[in-house]
Amino acid sequence: MESPWVIDELQISIRLFLSLLLGGLIGVEREVSSHAAGLRTHILVCLGSTLIMLLSMYGFSAFVNEINVRIDPSRLAAQVISGIGFLGAGTILFNGRSITGLTTAASLWVVAGIGLAVGAGFYYAAALCCVMVLASLWVLNKAEHKYFGAKKTQFLKIHALDQPGSLGLISALLGKNSIDIRKIAIEEVRGEDVKTVQMTFTVTLSKPALLHTLLEEISKLPGIIGVTLE
Repeated sequence: MESPWVIDELQISIRLFLSLLLGGLIGVEREVSSHAAGLRTHILVCLGSTLIMLLSMYGFSAFVNEINVRIDPSRLAAQVISGIGFLGAGTILFNGRSITGLTTAASLWVVAGIGLAVGAGFYYAAALCCVMVLASLWVLNKAEHKYFGAKKTQFLKIHALDQPGSLGLISALLGKNSIDIRKIAIEEVRGEDVKTVQMTFTVTLSKPALLHTLLEEISKLPGIIGVTLE
């Protein structure tokens, strides 16, 4: 009977290469979407998790027969789940009004789990999880933009000259394009020779496809200096 604490070089190679493949598949999706953590990051996380799992299960086989030593294969693996939080936190950005990077942080966490599963020999679970993650990132992302994108709150910032009628022109243009205005904030911009204001519109878009046309129309209004959408 083979010892459960020993693994050969072929199995080690298979697990590491499979880890590289599964982590790379998810990394490609993040790379195509231009996220901070892309192909290389996901591959490294998955490979590292697999290696730690292999080390935790088989790296201390020489001490198995020692009387005062207890082998716990889950001890090192458990630290990966909490330790991956450092990388995940680095991909999350908070700009004061919205949070971005949560999906990428979650994908790193899942990739670490896939790496641990591969290292433990749970090939089917790792492969199935990889397929489910890719389906979530690709299919659900498209569905989210199609059916829920219009309901998301966005912030339209307009830098303009402080002159009468600007707010009315902008509000009329937004209403013409079926854009729901939830809140308007106006702040005076100091430190400039000409008196200008920063107008922030909290809006929801009912026609996201017309976004570029809308921004172009606003920029052509008299007195408009700059337009940004967050």
